[in-house]
Amino acid sequence: MKDLARALDVYYDDPVAFCEDILGVGPDTWQRRVLRDLADHPKVSVRSGQGVGKTALEAWAIIWFLVCRPYARVVATAPTMHQLYNVLWAEVAKWLENSLVKKLLKWTKTKIYMVGDEHRWFAVAKTAARPENMQGFHEDHMLIVVDEASGIADPIMEAILGTLTGWDNKLLLCGNPNRLEGVFYDSHHGDRDKYRTHKVSSFDSARTSRDNIDMLLRKYGRDSDVARVRIYGDFPRSTQDALISLESVELAMSKPPPEDELRAASVLHVGADVARFGDDKSVFSPRVGAVALPFLKYSKKSTMETAGLILQLCMKYLNDKGIYKNIKRCTVRVDDTGVGGGVTDRLNEVIREERLPITVVPVNNGAAAKDEYYHNLGAQVWGHIRELLEQTVSGSLQGKAPEIYLPQDNEMVKQLIARRYHMTSRGKIQLESKQDMKKRGLESPDIADAMTLAFYDPPTWIY
Repeated sequence: MKDLARALDVYYDDPVAFCEDILGVGPDTWQRRVLRDLADHPKVSVRSGQGVGKTALEAWAIIWFLVCRPYARVVATAPTMHQLYNVLWAEVAKWLENSLVKKLLKWTKTKIYMVGDEHRWFAVAKTAARPENMQGFHEDHMLIVVDEASGIADPIMEAILGTLTGWDNKLLLCGNPNRLEGVFYDSHHGDRDKYRTHKVSSFDSARTSRDNIDMLLRKYGRDSDVARVRIYGDFPRSTQDALISLESVELAMSKPPPEDELRAASVLHVGADVARFGDDKSVFSPRVGAVALPFLKYSKKSTMETAGLILQLCMKYLNDKGIYKNIKRCTVRVDDTGVGGGVTDRLNEVIREERLPITVVPVNNGAAAKDEYYHNLGAQVWGHIRELLEQTVSGSLQGKAPEIYLPQDNEMVKQLIARRYHMTSRGKIQLESKQDMKKRGLESPDIADAMTLAFYDPPTWIY
């Protein structure tokens, strides 16, 4: 019991150290990140290529949580008996057999339990065949591990989510991204802000077979869906009506912006999506050069307050003596429909009175587009950011730097990739309305709207 007390005390929030000290393994870099996120957050979702070591990761997480939580309950599940018992459960047994806590736990074909507390302190394997298999598990300390999560039906996943009611309940989803629908897909798309997400390519792990990777690439091609799912850890190419792809947004977030880009900029661009006293937020998106800077979000502000906050943001950069010292002027693009018109008027009033080096550009999303390919200006503004993101994807294949750099923000990702479009009878792109998005249970894309405004400045948008 001394080993148990030590584990509860030392490794409660440190699964990486538990793996190293108790299981005798050195996790890969990506595995360390996932384990740390699992310790700090209730929901973690990992999409990966084949052979990267996700089953080992799941086994380590199961043993760590079971040992390091008092009266813990762990549920492991997978779509098939083979995947659950012959793969995942066998992996747990392998690592447990060589661990320093081997004598604390008793392993059977369907259950692992703490010696002396088999009815309250255990891990159990349950196939994801029926929703009722996932119900009835409730404990303060509970971990549910879902292997091959893309293959589990929504009613079963919904039952799993419904059990996570305790204060220390956690969910780990892992799998190849096979399907363009379902809870696992949503965890990387529409529900991304509720999860800590990870994408692991087969190239990210030393455990993968390079011969197998080369064979798949030769047989199916680098741009095939087989390569996307089984090697790169990407979902198949979308057949849905999303305007912006997850892949393009993740690439734009994947590298830090070059410092010389920040220093060279002489203009600060700000996109402002304005709300007032409703549930939506007012969001300001500053940009210098090709770099989107962190957003500012405000709730329940009057138009006068909103105008003041925008001016405060501009003056912060105009008066900067450090990396942004070359910024001499500011351009603010405001969504001028609705309450945005009052903000535009107040900004122009203050700028005239104080002779500030700030230009305000009102943008009416319902106005006619300047590009005949789009239904209106709002669709064109979004279309412009899509073009920049697609150029980032094509450039990455040639080893080029991203066209734009986006901040790490899951809420931004969710909003960018959630908005749909359709083609009008005249062959023009029309965006899904915000009202229709809310009918689908989605929030207003205020962050994405602000950012698209910040980048909309063709044709000389960079400086």
